[in-house]
This record gives sequence, C-alpha cells and structure tokens, in this order.
Amino acid sequence: MALVRLTNCGFGLAATLAVLSGCATMPENAPSISATARTAINDDAVTAAQFEELSAPELKQPDSLAESGGSTNFIPEPLPPTDVLTLEALEEMAIVSNPSLKQAMARICALRGKWVQVGLPPNPSVGYVASEIGNEGAAGQQGAFVGQKFIRGNKLERSQAVVAAEIALAEQQMAAAEQKVRTDVRKGYYEALLAQRRVELAEELVRLSGEAAEASKSLWKAQEIPLAGLLQAEVQEQNRFVVLRTSQNRLRRAWRSLSARIGPIELPVQPLVGDVDALPASLDWQQQLDRIQSLSPEVSAAMADVDRARRALGRACVEAVPDINTQLSVQYDDSTDDTVTGIQVGMPLPIWNRNQGGIRQAKSEVTEAVRNADRVQLALARRLADAYLAYSDARFTAETYAIEILPRAERTFQLVQQGYQQGEVGYLDSLVAQQTFSQTNLTYLDALGSLWQSHVFIEGLLLEDGLSRP
Repeated sequence: MALVRLTNCGFGLAATLAVLSGCATMPENAPSISATARTAINDDAVTAAQFEELSAPELKQPDSLAESGGSTNFIPEPLPPTDVLTLEALEEMAIVSNPSLKQAMARICALRGKWVQVGLPPNPSVGYVASEIGNEGAAGQQGAFVGQKFIRGNKLERSQAVVAAEIALAEQQMAAAEQKVRTDVRKGYYEALLAQRRVELAEELVRLSGEAAEASKSLWKAQEIPLAGLLQAEVQEQNRFVVLRTSQNRLRRAWRSLSARIGPIELPVQPLVGDVDALPASLDWQQQLDRIQSLSPEVSAAMADVDRARRALGRACVEAVPDINTQLSVQYDDSTDDTVTGIQVGMPLPIWNRNQGGIRQAKSEVTEAVRNADRVQLALARRLADAYLAYSDARFTAETYAIEILPRAERTFQLVQQGYQQGEVGYLDSLVAQQTFSQTNLTYLDALGSLWQSHVFIEGLLLEDGLSRP
C-alpha cells in the first residue's frame, strides 16, 4: 500500500471558519475573515435568522436540539464500514464533527456580535416634565423633554478596535484548536495503523509457532527430541495466542480512541490505507524551530493579545474625555398661555477621576502581553527540544531495526526453522530464535509507533489534545 504522507495543513481556516458565514450581517468596515472561509455552513451553525431572533423572548433552538427535546446529550451513531479509510478522510470527518472547533466558531460569532454592540451610540431619552404646579392655583408648566448623550474621544471606535483585536485572537485560538484536532487524528490514525500491523504480525507469529509445534510433535514421535522440547514448543504457541489476543484488544482500543478524537461518531474497525513500515521524512532541528516559531498559532495568538492590550491602553487613555449630555424640553405654561422651551447641556469635569488607575492597569497589561509573547517562544523551543529528542531516538531505533536487526533476525529464524525441522538444530536453539524473531518485530513496531507519534507532534506545531478545554 502507498504511504500516506503527512502534509502541513497550515491553519486550515477555510474549513473551520466556514460556519461564520451564518453570523449576523456586519458593516462594511467590520473586521473580516478571509473569503475562502465562507464556502460551507455546518448543519448546526448559527444562522442569520437565528441572530435576528435575539430580540424575541426565547431563542430558537437548532433543529438537532428541538428534535431531541432540547437535550444536548448524544449517543454516538455507528458509521457503516467502508472498503478503506484514508488519513485525509478521517481529518475531514473531524473538522466537521469535532465539538472543540464548533466551540471556537461560536466564540468568534459571539465576539462579532460584541463588536457590533460596543460601536452603538446610546439611545435617546424621552419623558414628561412639569414645574410650578399649583402656583397661583394654576397647573403650572407641563410638557415633554428629549435628551441625548454624545460620546466623545472616539470611544466607540476605540472600543470596536479592542474587540477587533479580540476577534483576531479568537481566530488564532481556533487555528490552534484545528491544528490540535488534526494532530490528534493523525496520531490516532498511526496508532490504529500500527495496531492493525501488530495484529497481522501476531497472526503470522501464531502461524509460525503452530508450524513449529507440529514439527516438534513429529520429531517427538520419531524420538528425535525429548518430551520437554515438544512442551516448550506448545508453550511458545500459546504465548503467541496471548500476543494475538492483546494485539486485537489494542486495535479495538485504538479505534475507540480515534472515534473520540473525531467527534460524536463510532467508527467500526476497518482497513486503513497506509504503509506503516515506510519511515517518515527526516526533520532538521533548526528548520523545525524556525517553522514552528513563525507559523505557530500560539505565537500568533500571543502577538494578537499584545495588539489587543495596546488598543485597550488607547481606549483607557480617552476614558476621561467627558461625554456631553443634552436635553431639550417644551412646556405649556397654564398661567400665561405661553409655550416655554428649555435647553440643558452638561458634562462631567474630570478633576478627581481621570481614569488614572485604568490607564496604569492597561499599561501593565501591555507589558504582561509582551512578556507572554516572549514566554511562548521560549516554551515552544523547550517543548520542541523534548519532542525532537523522542523523535531522534525513535528514528535511530527504527532505522537500525529496519536496516540491520530485522533482516538478520528473519534470516536467522528461517535457517534455524529449517534445521529444526530436519533435526539438525535443537529445540532450545529453535525456541531462542523464535523468541528473538518475534520480540525483534514487536520492538520494531514500538519504535515505529514512537517515531510516527513524535513526527506528527512536531509537524503539528507541537499542538495536540484537541478536546482539552480552551
């Protein structure tokens, strides 16, 4: 089978941000997500109609909840088995089904609603006003007033700028969530592929041990080996059955874990496309460090947080700019039959409260965000050092076994088996050769598993655990 190569998906926002096309219509100057993200909508995405119903007493439930009586509990539905499954197919299933991505999408939709809200000016006020009631037995002055508060200092625009930075931060967090999901799926895929290969190896070992047991029985009947030799061969055969059963259990566990990483579905055990024996491409330390520090959504999120903190500082600096309160009243004077008009204009005086504490807090948050960006880059370098060590060890082990150890073990086992069947090799030598052959293959598969897991982790920008809470 052809090897399924890992590819750098970047951030893959086109697939996961597609649901955002269902958010409320934004003004032309609203911060936008790339047009490629608006190519598809998930079945349970928030639609524009649902956003328009926010003013209603109750929110409309998505169809999937309405049909289930409003419960968010689900029972995984088993999927019908297919002929073969590829890594790309599993990734697409995860992008559609994984709840972490839907959670991140909902977060961005919420922030887009917040962006609209913080840019809205205050509503005007209207009311009834009366004065001099009862003066000289008259009804006094009766009328109405209208008032409006005018926001100064570009506070609304600066508030929207802060939320726009929060949207950019949320987008990077969603990019990280998608990469985590992809890494999880790839790890689960290779775990299942190796478990599948392990079962195939265990079945082959059972066949070989069975042949050895049959040969031992023939030699014992011919009195060419003692009874102990036959019993040892039968014990070895039973050990191989144990290995087969544990390998089958490991395969079932790998598929259950893979199903959980994809979403609320249940994948039946079925063949996977991929050549697990082919080693992945070699990784260079410096190239991977440069790639991760330039492409990692964690770094981008940290820089977006710095931008948000700086915009928040600009917003805090104009908080003390006084807003203007205006009021216009029109009254009828009952005693003079005159219509009286009144105008009021006022603003607070920033004498004691000039938002000194808020500005100081915002400056400290900028410093914190900058230091956090530095911390993220150093943390990535440390995590890569650990991952690269595991990758280097696993690659050296796998290459050594594939090139040097496995061919010799297989050749030795074949020669000993032939000699044993002809009575030229003792049962102890045959037993040792069989144990060495089986243990060598199992160790090689373990090394391959460690190699693929560390390779996928590094290729996935050191992001994993897509079901962890943000």
